[in-house]
Amino acid sequence: MFSNSISIIVGSKNPVKINAVAQAFKQLWPNTKINCQGINAPSGVADQPMTEAETRQGAINRSQFCQQQGGADIYVAIEGGVDQFAEGAATFACIAIYYQQQLYLGRSALLPLPINVYNALVAGEELGTVMDKLFNTQNIKQKGGAIGLLTHGAATRESIYTQAMLLALAPILNPTIYTK
Repeated sequence: MFSNSISIIVGSKNPVKINAVAQAFKQLWPNTKINCQGINAPSGVADQPMTEAETRQGAINRSQFCQQQGGADIYVAIEGGVDQFAEGAATFACIAIYYQQQLYLGRSALLPLPINVYNALVAGEELGTVMDKLFNTQNIKQKGGAIGLLTHGAATRESIYTQAMLLALAPILNPTIYTK
């Protein structure tokens, strides 16, 4: 599938997102050189996406922008968002991967949000800012994120994004049984 190396462009400069993508590829292709770089890519959606559809669209927009820049084997974007689900308000991430002119999508697990946090998001704040205020942290979105804070470090934003990447890559790993 890949020769000795894989070049990846991630539609973000956030080290959490870049590291999650790199980690997923290293797990799946441990004997391959992974060159994973982030670029600033516009999402075309709100800074804090408030629906699953908006979050997915932001990831797609970022990955399409990366693909248009060229120069890599794979183009990836991870967009964090929130929505109201049957279980209540939750945060999650959508994954968009362009590989060989095809789009592959994925989504992370849901992290339930306290209602006061969700209400602050509805009022226009971003999740990272709300969590920084609540837990007296700085720039948590480029560290463990709300996930790290609310799970007491048992999971982190990076670990959940890595897991979501691994799942989203399943069709690329098994092209003969996944058809588009």
